[in-house]
Formats: sequence, C-alpha cells, structure tokens
Amino acid sequence: MRFAVIGAGGLGGYLGGRLAGAGHDVTLIARGSHLAALRAAGLTVIGVDGAATVTPVRATDDPTGIGAVDAVLLAVKTWQLDEALAALPPLAGPDTAVITVQNGVEAPHRVAQAVGRHAVMPGVAKVIAMLAGPGTVRHAGGPGALDLAEWDNRPTGRAERIREALVGAGITTTPPADIWADLWAKFLFVVPSGGLGAVTDATFGVLRQRPGTRRILQAAMAEIEGLARAHGVALPADIVARTMAFVDQQPAEGTTSLHRDIKAGRRSELDAWTGAVVRLGARTGTPTPVHDVIHEVLSLRESGSASA
Repeated sequence: MRFAVIGAGGLGGYLGGRLAGAGHDVTLIARGSHLAALRAAGLTVIGVDGAATVTPVRATDDPTGIGAVDAVLLAVKTWQLDEALAALPPLAGPDTAVITVQNGVEAPHRVAQAVGRHAVMPGVAKVIAMLAGPGTVRHAGGPGALDLAEWDNRPTGRAERIREALVGAGITTTPPADIWADLWAKFLFVVPSGGLGAVTDATFGVLRQRPGTRRILQAAMAEIEGLARAHGVALPADIVARTMAFVDQQPAEGTTSLHRDIKAGRRSELDAWTGAVVRLGARTGTPTPVHDVIHEVLSLRESGSASA
C-alpha cells in the first residue's frame, strides 16, 4: 500500500518506519535537520528489543510530488492541524483514507470539515514514542497499537486493507466496536491526568497516592464521562473506576506530554485537551468545574499573564 505520514516525529516516525520496513511505499513528510538525516541515513527506530534502520527511506518537505496515496497518517500535534490540512489535497484520491491519531475528540471533526467525513478514519494510537534525534525515533512504551475505523464504524474493504498492512508491519490493531467510545475513553484518561499533573507538577505516582489529588482526578474523569453522554457516546458504566485502575498501572515517575510540554515552556495541546472539555461543556450545558479551574490556571501560565 501507499502511505504518506504527515508529522514524522515520534508517533508518525514509529508507525511509518514499521510500515516501510514491511515493504510498503511510505513517504515521510518532515523538515529541517530531521529531513536531512532521513535522506542521508534513513530512519532508525529504537525499541526495547534493539534498534532497526530503514534505508533508504522516502522523505520530503513537499507533498505535491508524492501523488495520491491509499492512506494518510495524520500524526501532527493538534495545534499543527491547520498546516497539515493544507498538505492534504495533493495526496488525496477518491478512496484515500485520512487517519487521525491526535489525542482529543475534536480533531476528526476538524479534518472532516476540510476533506469530508467519507475520507476520515478516526484512530486511537497506543504508542509512547518520541524523537531521540534527527532521523531517530525511540519507542518508549505502550503496546505499539493503532485502532481505527470508518466514521460510522461500518466494516469496509478500505479499513480491512489498512488493518492488514498494520498487522503485517507488527503494529497491533483491533476493529473497534465503537471508535468514538474508544476516543472518548482515551480522552477521559489523558486529559485529567495531563491537566492535574501540569497544575501540580506531580507524577502519576503522586497523583494517585495523595487522597486529595486522587479525588480531584476522579472528579475530573466523571466530568468527561458526563460530557461524553451529553454527546451521545455510551461509555461503560464503570469507566472512571476502570480508568483509575489504569492510572494505578502507570510508571510512578510517568507524566503526560501535556505536563512535560508546559513544564518545558513548549507549546502544548492544552486547548485541545482541557480547553475542549470547557468548550464542549459550555456548548452542552454540562458542568465542568474541575476542568474550568485547571484550564484557567494553565492558560495563565502558558500566556505568561501570571507574571505580568
């Protein structure tokens, strides 16, 4: 199959590297020193079982020369979506799938506004991967999985061909019963953990051990559960307890990407995580008091207003 990866960083590099290593025609869209390294020495993926290099690897900063592909892996951060959407037209044929893998529940809708719902396949990635240097991706954890489905969850030959390609590349994938429920379930895990972790500068171990932060974490999860139901998404009745059990399984020193980005002063996905909860809550009349406070505190920190 022909794939294009927009956003060949940690996640995109991992998935694209696996697919290219399995013999698929993969083009990575990158820039700067990362692009130069990909062209010169290929893509190296470092995992728990060692390192593997795919060389040569197709890489470019100009999508106009790629042509139509079977699937686009849209692996950019949410705040990079507008730029990524501008790169889609040269890659799109009548049956091209645009696979969204962003954390959050709004990205598929944003992409659908640009390319139509028929093209979008919402995905849920379960991979912890990051750039370890130009041309090098480190797979740090997670099952290395990518679940995806058509917008309405119906089975199609297109979805099945993509899943077969993923499995052949060593990427676990399972046809979801409801991709939207899976997206919201992940949202319910990452957003409270990320927001509260960033506000307190606390790791998973601290958040779950202190009675106070554990209660706040559960309350924040319950707000998202209510928000999902307001959007007609049926989450399991025990979703908060199930997600807290998952938090209890995380490495004690672990943190989320939102926490790390805000702590380092980098642009974060606050708007797409906590900001989305606040927006969607206001739109549906669903109370989100915990997220309201977290969003206000972190927005001040990001804007620098707190020191003005």
